[in-house]
Amino acid sequence: MEQYTEQEQVRMEKVEKIREYCNPYPERYEKSHALKEARLLEDGTSDVRIAGRIIFMRKMGKLSFVRIRDIEADMQLEIKIDEVGEEAYQFFKKQIDTGDFIGAEGEIFTTQTGEKTLRVHNFQFLGKALRPLPEKYHGLTDTELKYRQRYVDLIMNADTRKVFLGRSKMYAYIHKFLGENGFLEVETPILQNAVCGASAKPFYTHHNALDIECNLRIAPETYLKQCIAGGFDRVYELAKCFRNEGMDTEHLQEFTQVEWYASYWNFEDNIKFYQKFIKGLLMELVGSTTIEYQGHTIDFGKEDWKRINYIEELTKIYGFDFLEIDDPQELKKKIVEKGLFTYEELEEYKSLSQIIDFSYKKTIRENIVEPTIIYNYPAALIPLARRNDKDNRVIDVFQVLVCGTELCKAYSELVDPVVQRKNFEDQLKAKAQGDDETMELDESFLQAMEQGMPPISGLGFGIDRLMMIIFNQPSIRDVVLFPQMKNKN
Repeated sequence: MEQYTEQEQVRMEKVEKIREYCNPYPERYEKSHALKEARLLEDGTSDVRIAGRIIFMRKMGKLSFVRIRDIEADMQLEIKIDEVGEEAYQFFKKQIDTGDFIGAEGEIFTTQTGEKTLRVHNFQFLGKALRPLPEKYHGLTDTELKYRQRYVDLIMNADTRKVFLGRSKMYAYIHKFLGENGFLEVETPILQNAVCGASAKPFYTHHNALDIECNLRIAPETYLKQCIAGGFDRVYELAKCFRNEGMDTEHLQEFTQVEWYASYWNFEDNIKFYQKFIKGLLMELVGSTTIEYQGHTIDFGKEDWKRINYIEELTKIYGFDFLEIDDPQELKKKIVEKGLFTYEELEEYKSLSQIIDFSYKKTIRENIVEPTIIYNYPAALIPLARRNDKDNRVIDVFQVLVCGTELCKAYSELVDPVVQRKNFEDQLKAKAQGDDETMELDESFLQAMEQGMPPISGLGFGIDRLMMIIFNQPSIRDVVLFPQMKNKN
């Protein structure tokens, strides 16, 4: 049974006393201004009605000061016994606590210390907080508690409010930017019956009505491409995706991904478009294309970002042409002989794509700091990407990396149904070798491709990881309002 503290018991008793004066949980309150708007009003403006949560009070004999807060701003209230009357003032002093909600009507003025303030003519009690807020000078500092009680974190910590206001602004900018560039938003299924669109472990569930096994979406890619086949010229989705994999500072099992696809583009078109998008987004959110992230100054404003050829760079590191090798065990043997990694380090990686990707992440990716375009990928890595016209072992893919973190992945899309079917069949072979992150053969997607598709380039990025970079947060949980947590014992 819930045990209440002495403070909480006192607050519960106050609720009953409040009922004698007014409804402690009233139906509504008519505001004239949000707090950020009220702070901009000229002195002498009257009939101003604002509301918020009380975060600080200084109660005195006949004059008290209160600070209220909403998600975007704080504002000071001046409450005088001569203005509100004896009964209301005594009610305020005896029954109202920090954490409670209050509505106030009055006139704007500026104090001698320069504080924009509302001189309260009357107020209305709007809601009792049974639990007290953390101490003013300590706030909510326990990291796990911040994730479990995000509502308190938002009340107490300005940096947290900045991050999540920024996230809402990011959503608005994405819709605005893509809409202005001819993209139409669609929705695709979260419950799917083929694991496709990315290399990842899915979550599975059972559809009772249809009596079929389903998986939660790992990416919206194949459905968005079907929209292109159906006639959408440019299409995008903000998609909740789910991958049943490990957790670390850059990965959660539930995350939000943006994917867009444009007919008649190649990946070079998407590079230019993404750079334009990022620069505009940064100006919208932080007012600069230069940001600080974990001790590094990152400049996104350069016209030409650094480029690294994936295959050329990894070939230099390996010291041999790894594209000529089609046996995972042979590739492991040559890597170990070169002294790059041990068999123990490579043991969990079963397929060519897994071994190559591990090598890249440990030798190339983790050393990247400034915004860098990685391009020219081995075809084994992405079965949905278009093969290069000059060398079919290569795919026309790029990623943008910053401080070892992948910000986006994009490519010229594969639209040849014969090659796509073979790639899916190769994925099934990799699964047989023990790679449990491979895609399945998606017959409905192949049928759409056989119906005919134009040239396409698509791009995907995770909202959460981009938020980490922009707002200089050390963990992905710091930019997700309600991250999944292990149950408390």
